[in-house]
Amino acid sequence: MRGMVVAPQPRAAEEGARILEQGGNAIDAAIATAFTQAIFDPQMCGIGGWGMMTVYLAKTKELKYLSFLSRAGSKVTPAMWEKDVEGQTLWGLYLIKDWWNILGYTSIMTPETVKGLYEAWQKYGTLKWKELLQPAIRYAREGVYVTPLMALMWQGPPRLPGFPDPRTVMTVTPATRKIYLKEDGNFYGVGELLKNEDYANTLEKIAEGGADAFYRGEIARIIADDLEKNGAFVTADDLTKYPVKSGSPICITYRGYQIATACPPAGGVVIAEILNILEGYDLKKLQLNSTEYLYVMAKAMQAAHFDKAEWLGDPDFVAVPVDKMTSKERAAEWRKKIDAGEEIKVSQYMPESKDTTHLSAFDEEGNAVSLTHSLGMASGVITPGLGFMYNNAMMAITPFPGHANSAEPGKARTSGMSPTIVLKDGKPFFIVGAPGGYSIISAIVQSIVNVVDHGMSAQEAVSVPRIHCEGDDVMVSARISSRVCDQLREKGLEVTHSMVSWGMVPFGLAHGIKVDPATGRFEGGADPGGGGGIASSN
Repeated sequence: MRGMVVAPQPRAAEEGARILEQGGNAIDAAIATAFTQAIFDPQMCGIGGWGMMTVYLAKTKELKYLSFLSRAGSKVTPAMWEKDVEGQTLWGLYLIKDWWNILGYTSIMTPETVKGLYEAWQKYGTLKWKELLQPAIRYAREGVYVTPLMALMWQGPPRLPGFPDPRTVMTVTPATRKIYLKEDGNFYGVGELLKNEDYANTLEKIAEGGADAFYRGEIARIIADDLEKNGAFVTADDLTKYPVKSGSPICITYRGYQIATACPPAGGVVIAEILNILEGYDLKKLQLNSTEYLYVMAKAMQAAHFDKAEWLGDPDFVAVPVDKMTSKERAAEWRKKIDAGEEIKVSQYMPESKDTTHLSAFDEEGNAVSLTHSLGMASGVITPGLGFMYNNAMMAITPFPGHANSAEPGKARTSGMSPTIVLKDGKPFFIVGAPGGYSIISAIVQSIVNVVDHGMSAQEAVSVPRIHCEGDDVMVSARISSRVCDQLREKGLEVTHSMVSWGMVPFGLAHGIKVDPATGRFEGGADPGGGGGIASSN
């Protein structure tokens, strides 16, 4: 086999695998998959959003990290919504008057996805840029069949208490209604064909002109005029002024393996800190998902999220003590507190949406890509004639001045997104990531532990029941026994025994590829809670 792509959208993964068959590398496959994902999950991701990727280059044995996060428009101010806060909902998300931070033009930050994928192609791609966009263009023009998940995104209940219902989101602009509503005013149903000619036309222009076609050409003018006319904070100048950040990922060791993961303001530092804490415990001896095992796992998560709440932010604006957060010494300090039974009280939550997607790619040369991208929960806004929906990344800012995550022009919000590559003897061993807000972190950590500590296959690693904890409450999968939950409560933890056995909320959707560095053989694992696909090339 020439390689493999794993993603929550089976057809998108297939298109990535076809790119490998055509002679493309893992970076080419990842880019093609990402554009195609946006057609199958148009409220999860797309060219109106943002993302990040961790890359391993086999020829040079280098690890690279590219961050293309959305940034607050130049018209924002830190205190602009301070007096309009009406409360908080689950995961610490702030409710602002008239949903200004969640819905419509005022919820939009700069769209950076095209910029990030184009730079990745320029640096590391091998096929022609135009070829990589053809699958997405074809599906947008010819149509895709509506899946149950797509229909739920349009017609289900509010995503969180106090949030607008999906129908409100999907009817916020005439252009949105034009695409997603039929002539009778109803949404397209499961199994019906949904076409998006406008999106196809936009992608064709990007295929011909690259990122400049989106950020500096006719598309940029149309975007800027629409945003200006409707009160958005993002200006024409904002579209061009923020470069993709590239460099090295955060790296730590865990039981002799190297963990390469996302840099701040993303969640990689939290993954690193949790693994450093867990390294001091014999998890295999504790027995998978036993009471003692889950207690240690939950406390390690609480500890790392405590530090995240104190320190994580955009490093261009706040000092993030990465070295301290990822140090073995800090982990040892936390283990002493955990072993002493001390309560760990997370001071605040840094909100993050659950609507995101991920892909993992690997090729026969040994190149590897872990890529996560998102629209947040989607603003509902589509500019007439362009077809794509914008992000609502303003949802995740803190509406009070003086916080690490407060709004400032050009500032990126915090994120749990953490595309990760685990290496053994300097070669990719496990390429993993997930959508799911901050449950991304817990999904990735437990998947890594499953392959490293318990020797699981990729599919086993992403399928085992999980917990999620980022504060006081420990969410426990329905597939873990009530007896274990009761015993965890006896040990002082607040436990919610979830009704959910599978799915993104609240456990994330882990997708990974496991590689045998000695033989080069590889296998995929797609979280069964998300209808994921594993596609290999012949």
